[in-house]
Amino acid sequence: MGDERTQRVESALSALVDALIPSLPNEDRASLNERRDDALDLARNIIDDQPSSSVVKDVNHVSDLIKKKLLQQGNGTPEKAIQFSNLSSRLLAQPVLSQKWGILLLLHQLADSGTVEDPLSDGDPPSFRDAFSSAGLPILPTHDDRRRDHGRNQRGAVGESQPPPNETVPVSTESKADDTDEAPKPPTESALLHDLPFTLQGLSSKHLPFSTTSTVDLPITLPLPVISLLHTLAEPSLLYRVLSDFTQSGDEGLIGQSLRSAIGSELRSYLGLIATLEGEIRRALASIDPNEPRGGIGKTGVTLKRCVVWTRDATMGLRLMSLMAEEAKSRKGGQLISMIHAFSSSHGDPFVSAFAERMLAHITRPFYEMLRQWIYDGELSDPYHEFFVLEQKSQNDGVSQADPRRAPAASVWEDKYKLEETLVPSIMTEEFARKIFLIGKSLNFIRYGCGDSAWVEAYYKEASRELQYGDTATLELSIDKAYKTTMARLIDLMDNKFQLFEHLRALKKYLLLGQGDFIALLMESLSANLERPAGSQYRHTLTAQLEHAIRGSNAQYDSQEVLRRLDARLLELSHGEIGWDVFTLEYKVDAPVDVVITAWASKQYLVVFNFLWRIKRVEFALGSTWRRCMTGARGVLAAVDDKVGRDWKGARCGMAEMIHFVNQLQYYILFEVIEASWDELQAAITRPDCTLDDLIQAHTRYLKAITHKGLLGSARSSITGQREDSFTSQLHHILKTMLAYRDAVDGLYSFSVADFTRRQELSAKMETGLPFLPFLQIYYLEQGQQAKKTCSPPSGFD
Repeated sequence: MGDERTQRVESALSALVDALIPSLPNEDRASLNERRDDALDLARNIIDDQPSSSVVKDVNHVSDLIKKKLLQQGNGTPEKAIQFSNLSSRLLAQPVLSQKWGILLLLHQLADSGTVEDPLSDGDPPSFRDAFSSAGLPILPTHDDRRRDHGRNQRGAVGESQPPPNETVPVSTESKADDTDEAPKPPTESALLHDLPFTLQGLSSKHLPFSTTSTVDLPITLPLPVISLLHTLAEPSLLYRVLSDFTQSGDEGLIGQSLRSAIGSELRSYLGLIATLEGEIRRALASIDPNEPRGGIGKTGVTLKRCVVWTRDATMGLRLMSLMAEEAKSRKGGQLISMIHAFSSSHGDPFVSAFAERMLAHITRPFYEMLRQWIYDGELSDPYHEFFVLEQKSQNDGVSQADPRRAPAASVWEDKYKLEETLVPSIMTEEFARKIFLIGKSLNFIRYGCGDSAWVEAYYKEASRELQYGDTATLELSIDKAYKTTMARLIDLMDNKFQLFEHLRALKKYLLLGQGDFIALLMESLSANLERPAGSQYRHTLTAQLEHAIRGSNAQYDSQEVLRRLDARLLELSHGEIGWDVFTLEYKVDAPVDVVITAWASKQYLVVFNFLWRIKRVEFALGSTWRRCMTGARGVLAAVDDKVGRDWKGARCGMAEMIHFVNQLQYYILFEVIEASWDELQAAITRPDCTLDDLIQAHTRYLKAITHKGLLGSARSSITGQREDSFTSQLHHILKTMLAYRDAVDGLYSFSVADFTRRQELSAKMETGLPFLPFLQIYYLEQGQQAKKTCSPPSGFD
């Protein structure tokens, strides 16, 4: 194993020397081989005699040096350093490689090396030694000459182990290296302190100039610790320049402008700190003693290290504001407030939390001013659309058209404003934001929908107060008080001034057939007229009968405001329809009541009325026929019982079942459905905390419950997937069958009356003594013809 390793090392060294030793012009082969042999012997001696006293094989230290260099070369961005950390972790996890420290050290020294020179030139022997050195990190620079014997030539190589030349530390871009033989004299700490106030203000100075807007050049001759301090002090200067440009840029938004104002205020405080620091530096520079080491700068109390400590909090504040400014480019309004509030509520550093709280106190002033205008005046003062309440454009009516439950006249309430949840700041909950939205919308509706602007102005003068960030208790108290006051006023206006609840009761009485005596009288007065074709119906006739029914029932005691809204009209005419098919009642409502009783609600009331009116018509028709049959049973029908008695028995049983079915159907709809749903509506709208939105939702649920439970709701077919009105169509078919059966019973009654009349005529002729046989023949002949028409022979005919 040892021989194989020696052969591999010899082969590698030979290949490396052959690659690095160039051939000189006019040089013979022997001289070239001699130079290569010398270099190979030197490399062997270096490998065999490795110095161990001046190195520390620390992998972590080498990694830290490489990371620092990558940070300097990457303009302060950590991407390359993070990538190197991932790669180094993977390298350390490899079990095959044993010289991981040597690999990282080689990479670091190769990165530090400049142009490749002749390693065997007499002018620069340390370059050759550094190129082939496998020594670790120098603990201290070595200045002793070290001589070694190299084989047969006894050649001694003298090298000074010196630290690599101090490079310029790039803050944002790479610095320029000076290749002259004599390095320039580094500036003293006093000179750097003299230039520091200008640098911290983003201004160029003699020793710390700004090459670009985002680059400051640091001297290349300074020691690394001083470079590190200047690198730390250069960060606030660059951040100040960036933030200064940000504050001078324009923004179309009040909250964005407020953020720039808050940052500008913090920058002025930062300049005040720099002014104080400059005074301390001038006092210290004035007391410097040139005879003492470093001019006695340490005794003055002002050094670069102390300046780093004094500007640490300011640097952190500038760094935080820089992050806010970057995030503000893609945010606005409540989103911007939420972003800054996240630093206050979610960051573990107390300094960051306190700084964000101080910034929020300035930034939220326009937001709270918009909030004050909204909850006390009902007006939206938001020219740049930053508030979480958005005013809809007049042309955006697509939503109201798509949802028929929204009436055009109700646009002030339904469609004028919308809650934009993405703009709700995190300083308030979503429920709290909805309450604020409802307060302003209610005030706006009171002003424009209800026409009560005087109350809104008086309320604004009485209750308006200044709102500010941080006073959470006062804000919640103001919102709760405004919510209760506004909702109570709006419900009071809808109930007392516009009689909303009275209109709801009137709709139940007249369109849902709750006023029984009025409906019975109306149907009785219209029955003869509605039996005629639809084309012969006239509206003035229907209106006159409606007024007659009102005067003849308890409806006459209702207010004129309710009665004037009740009207009779005809639906669209179709061929073959009669008056029963096109007649309907209509209850007219106007603003602002139509916010609750919308066009969709009016249509639902019309659908329920037409259905109940058809059931009531069947009940009226069956009841009329039943009364006539019961009256005739004691007279006319008793006389013909021998002939049609069995038919009348079956007819009466069928009619009784139909009347029972209709009565049960009416009871279910009027009491089990309408009355139960009405009780739920009353309980919902009489709650103390009821709002107009709650009232609208309760009324919508009320109508949906009536139509669904009242067998008018459509069910989705399991086969086609389409909605089908199965119950409604079946009920209409049943009701039509009942009316047809009623017509058949009326025909049977007419037949019975005609038979009774003939019998009376025959009896009268027999009493007068006329010949009996001719009349009897005529009677039976007529009976036979009548039997052929009815397809059933009369009883007793043979």
